[in-house]
This record gives sequence, structure tokens and C-alpha cells, in this order.
Amino acid sequence: MADSTTTATNPVDDDSELKRSITGRLLFFYTLGDVLGSGIYVLIGLVAAAVGGAFWIAFALGVTVAAITGAAYAELVTKYPRAAGASLYVNQAFGSRPLTFLITVSFLAASMAASGSLATGFASYFAELWSGPPALLVSLVFVALLVVVNYIGITESVVINMVMTFVEAAGLVIVMVIGIVFIVQGNADFGVLTQIDTGGDYSSPALAVLAGISFSFFAMTGFENTVNVAEETIEPYKAFPRSLVGGMLVAGLVYVLVSMAAALTVPTDTLAESDAALLEVVKAGILPFSTDLMATIFSIIALVAITNTTLVTIVTQPRILYGMAREDVVPGIFAKIHPVRRSPWVGLLFSGVVVGLLLVIGTLVTEAGGGIDLVGRLATVTVVLLLAIYALVIVSCLKLRGQDEHEEIFRANTPLLVLGLVGNLAILGFTVYDDPHSLIWCAGLLGVGLVLFLAEHFFGSRGTGARTPDLEGA
Repeated sequence: MADSTTTATNPVDDDSELKRSITGRLLFFYTLGDVLGSGIYVLIGLVAAAVGGAFWIAFALGVTVAAITGAAYAELVTKYPRAAGASLYVNQAFGSRPLTFLITVSFLAASMAASGSLATGFASYFAELWSGPPALLVSLVFVALLVVVNYIGITESVVINMVMTFVEAAGLVIVMVIGIVFIVQGNADFGVLTQIDTGGDYSSPALAVLAGISFSFFAMTGFENTVNVAEETIEPYKAFPRSLVGGMLVAGLVYVLVSMAAALTVPTDTLAESDAALLEVVKAGILPFSTDLMATIFSIIALVAITNTTLVTIVTQPRILYGMAREDVVPGIFAKIHPVRRSPWVGLLFSGVVVGLLLVIGTLVTEAGGGIDLVGRLATVTVVLLLAIYALVIVSCLKLRGQDEHEEIFRANTPLLVLGLVGNLAILGFTVYDDPHSLIWCAGLLGVGLVLFLAEHFFGSRGTGARTPDLEGA
């Protein structure tokens, strides 16, 4: 295991194999872009179906819990500014290899499920522009192209991320402008914003809102990916608190406003039945432009938004493997860095293959009459795994208080952390209760990690993860 004392007293590790090139500003847009695109374009219809016209409440409450969790991440990353994120923090707090490995695999599984859900959502919007290619082929090509971008390098990936963040934000601004125009025209019924549907699957307003939070929480995720570029961030102990928490709060405000605009302009039933719900707002014909032209432009923007988020999840996956290979938790081959591009290419290829297989298997199950919504199911799997990780990260943050302290660390508010822990566990419990079959998918993804565990246990070399001859040559 790495020496945590050394890490604490040297927040910027000059011996890192990864290049520090991400500024605080880039990090803010990295966080904002990941969170903004990670569900609002894909899952807003599911949230509307669960709650009714007041589905903006689910987004508001969900982002509150997520932002509190983000504060725990901000404290821990300023203590331990290294790749691996939650896995590293749990390792520092409990010193248990099996538990650390379980967190590593759970996070990888969540990230891969998220990539699959987003790639499927990408195919849905792509079909609005060209319905010729099969959705599975579109999804697979999409993932492969992002693997190539990631291979080129982290700086290029983050710059592309920032550019796409502006594009996806423009799409959400369009939705908000449509809402404002609709209000100015005097057509808005604000009573819709207080309507909670109790006639469907959920018999009480509290359960309906909780279901909405469960679905919407997928849109709140992504901030945890940010800490996995800690070794590539300039002055991480200064950059992370402002960029991480600030990016989440801005994204949360945008989510609430977009949700209100959608609820006011389009019937909730229409949003609930659409695979591209925000596109329905544009198709409502409220703006004085060609509806077909606006729909085409918005579909392109949505594709950019989904691309942005998926890029970040794929950036994260090999870096988790890289960081934990250096901790001797997964096989050392995942610590390999490409000698020219400086990217963790072995982990990148592995991640791309697993996401591709997930898409193929999910599509086959759906076509065989499995009775599932692939986007929703993979999103639920992501939420289940991440909520468990978030809760354990908060526990780790509290447990590590007083250890590895230095003057540069950010300290999260303790009562808020306790509230965040309760919130994460409550959403987790309801999500599993509401969709117990998601646990089967979770188990399948965790099975991939079991293979890595057995490989490291029987064939791994202890204490060599960060010092292999191949890496020295890199």
C-alpha cells in the first residue's frame, strides 16, 4: 500500500506517471459537463413519469444529496490527491484489501453501466437524424470512437469536454428560453409544477417523489469521476473544492429550471412516453422557427451532451484500474502507460470491451422479450452501485478525520455529511425495493471484477504495482 503520510504532506506528487495539465477552470467545466450531460437529456421522461408535473422537486432534492456527497469527495481528494477516487479513500480508511477491491469493482461496474445507458440514449437521439443504422451498431461505434479520443490523451479529452460543455449548456438554455416564451405568451399553468401523480405505481406523494429522486440521481452522478484525474490536476488541493462543489451546484440549478420549463410546456404524459423527452419541448413549436430545423439542431446538441458525459466515464474507467494497480489491488498490467500518449491504454481497451459486451448482452435480452427498458435498467444499476459507494465514502471521510491532516485540506461540514449519508442510504433502499432485478445485473458486472480479483490473488506480484519495469520504460 502507498504511504498515506507521504501523500498528505506532498499534495502534488512530482513522481506521478501521469502529466499534470488540468487547471482549476478546466476542472470546473469537466465537472459541470459530466453532470449536465449525464441524464437530463436521457432520463427526464422517466422522472416525469414517476412524479408528475412536480418532477423538478426530485431534481432539487437529488442534487442536494449529491452536492453533500461531493463535499466529502472534495475533502478526501485534498488529503489524497491521487487517481483511484473512492477505492483509495476506502483503502485509507479501512486498510482492507477485499473491501477496497469490492469498491473498485463496484465503481467500475457503475461507470460501465452508465456508459452503456448513455450510449443507448445516444442511439435514440441519433435515430432522429438517421434511422438507418441499427441502434446497437451506433452505440458500439460511439463507444469505440470515445476510446480512441481517450487514447490520444487526457489534456485533449478535457479540452474537448469543455467545448462540448458549452454546446450541451446551449441546448438546455434553448429549453429554458422556450419555457420563458411560453410564460410570456400567457399560456403557462403554474399549477402543473405542484402536481404529484399518485394514481400510477406509487400511492403516496412521498413515494412518488422518492422514485423520482431515484431515477433523477443518475443525472446527478459524474462528479465522482472528477477526483480520478487528481494526479493530472494542477494544485488539486486548491482546485477541487471550488470546481467540484461549484460545478454540481450550477448543474443542479440548471436541472431545476429545465425541469420546470419542460413541465410547463409539454404534457407530463408526453414527456413520460418519449425516449428523447427534451426534444418534445422543442417540437412543441413555441419558438418562431421551423420545428423540423429546431428538432434537428437540438438532436445534434443532445448527441454532443451525451458524448460529453460518456467521454468522461470512459476517461475514468482506465484511471481507476491504473490507480489501484499501483496499490496492488488489481493486476499490475493495468498500470501500463503508453510511452507516447501517456494514457493508461491497457485499462482503456479492457473498459471499452466490457462496455461493448454490456451493450450486446442488453440488446439481446431486450430483443428476446426480456421486458426491460435498457436505458432505465442500466441507469438503475449505476445508481444502486454508486449510492452504496457514496455512503461508504462519507463514512470514510468521517473516519479519516484527524489523520493525514495538513493546512491545505478542505473540511466538509460534519452535520451535512451525516445528512448526506442518511439521504444516500434512503435512496439506495428505495431503489432496490422498487427494482430488485437490478441486483442481478449488478451481480453480473461485479462478476467481471471477480476474474480480476482471482488473477491478482493467484498471479499478481505484491508491492510491484507502481514500479514495474514496463512503467519505468514508459
